[in-house]
Amino acid sequence: MILFVLLTIITQIGGLIYLIGIVLSNRIKFAFWGKKLVVFIVLYVTASFLIVPIVAPWFGREKIRNNDNLQAASFATVLLNRNYVTPETHEFLQNISRNLAEKKPEVKARYLDACFPFFDGFPLLPHLSHNDGCKVDFSLVYEDINGQIVNKSKSISGYGVFENPLRNEVDQCKDCLQKGYFQYDYPKYLTFGRINDDLKFSKSGTNALIEAILSQRKLTKMFIEPHLKQRLKLEDKRVRFHGCRSVRHDDHIHVQIN
Repeated sequence: MILFVLLTIITQIGGLIYLIGIVLSNRIKFAFWGKKLVVFIVLYVTASFLIVPIVAPWFGREKIRNNDNLQAASFATVLLNRNYVTPETHEFLQNISRNLAEKKPEVKARYLDACFPFFDGFPLLPHLSHNDGCKVDFSLVYEDINGQIVNKSKSISGYGVFENPLRNEVDQCKDCLQKGYFQYDYPKYLTFGRINDDLKFSKSGTNALIEAILSQRKLTKMFIEPHLKQRLKLEDKRVRFHGCRSVRHDDHIHVQIN
């Protein structure tokens, strides 16, 4: 039961595949080490990459189609079926990538969690609102020690390594934590490992990504940490503070079209 619940929370379809795998493995007469695990992996990979992309449109969702300027920041996003959006959101993402290809081709829109393939209202934990196919998180943009933009992350998950406020910038995280919102910086526990420690935040690259997003009229909200809004001089009214009940947004950018 614990495995069923956990796999369902993480991947949406994993719990069901797990139950099917148990039944199928029990019907396979010859025994071998790790039979249930092997059956589960085969079923899960087959379902995730061959079946779900075909069935998802029946539920109003599409798998995000990658291109040169629109890519998953982590393969885990794809493997865990967290890369599905509505057709309208998908077109929104493709338009962002086209804008970057024309104006700043070295910058890639690297998405993190979007939504699950089935059912509005099904929570994509730990997020509070990624449940309707209209929300997507993007990685910040980084550069190497030579100032060259690189399309890499600073953690395995893409979350949890923060671009902290500078001395002259507002410190919203400190304010929220002092007010008792203990969860505000909890993504620091969800990195699954830090990588590429030599990379640094790219102001120009992140600005280019944000400009490409803001150029889309369908965008209704963008959440980014207030000190980054200040640093990047973002004046668009759609760029908002997400509130202390959420988590800090200086490791990613949240966008939505509803």
